[in-house]
Amino acid sequence: MKYVGLDSQIRRNNFNSILLLIAFPVLLLGMGYALLYFTRGEHQEDPNQLFLQIMPVVLAAVGIWFLIAWAGHAAFIRMATGSKPLDRTENKRVYNLVENLCISQGMTMPKVYIIEDDSLNAFASGINQRSYSVSLSRGIINKLDDEELEGVIAHELTHIKNKDVRLLIISIIFVGIFAFLAEVAFRSLRHVGSGKKSSKNNKGSGGIILIAIVITAVAYLISILLRFGISRRREYLADAGASDMTKKPYALANALRKISNDPLIEAVESRDIAQLFIDNPKPSTHRSASWDNMFATHPPVEKRIEVLEQFV
Repeated sequence: MKYVGLDSQIRRNNFNSILLLIAFPVLLLGMGYALLYFTRGEHQEDPNQLFLQIMPVVLAAVGIWFLIAWAGHAAFIRMATGSKPLDRTENKRVYNLVENLCISQGMTMPKVYIIEDDSLNAFASGINQRSYSVSLSRGIINKLDDEELEGVIAHELTHIKNKDVRLLIISIIFVGIFAFLAEVAFRSLRHVGSGKKSSKNNKGSGGIILIAIVITAVAYLISILLRFGISRRREYLADAGASDMTKKPYALANALRKISNDPLIEAVESRDIAQLFIDNPKPSTHRSASWDNMFATHPPVEKRIEVLEQFV
């Protein structure tokens, strides 16, 4: 894969961030209108007028949700991964590798965190200079040599430099909103179905909720597809950026081989958080399953290694 330059990728990611900020609210409005239209009764108010009345409230609520998630994402991610700050005095080797790469690129050094897990994985996160961070597992620090670990760190720094991390945070927040709405609709149907009384009202409510489930599920699927549209290519570009940064593509290729053998961080249960990692382990042991590959946030490690070896 031809490397396309960091400036071009930064511009592309900034543009995609704006598109996402537009696409997800538009999808939310479309979902809201579909719900009002298909669940209206015979004597209900015109859905267009009802839409104009209700949607400002819905958008305000979603906006508040987004701002809270945007402001608190770093704390949420640390809680989900169990990561802790890594001080220079605790591990000079790691700190110096990060610092030297940042100096070579003219970057402000991000915060460095460690995940107490013997598996091998790493990720970058943040939305601005104050919140950018690189998190490394204890396993990846102990089991990679200096060149391999440098390649992994360079990969994560490229995500920061390309502003991939900000784009992913935006997509994770919005997909989380649609997932919550779909879950609410599904739980509502279960609640209606578990009621002891059987009446026309109960059946009518069940039908309305079933329609709501279908609509929210479709919206959720579309939001996931929007996210997948920006997720997979970024890994190839970050690999290429790391190769350009370190001039040692073979080191990152070797690191990916080791990581692919044991990437699962036990503490991380959220699939949204897992997509931030350099290798997103699938829940199934059958890593080549077609369904998993279709909806994978990362390209296969084997393909990434093959591309890296072309740089050697």
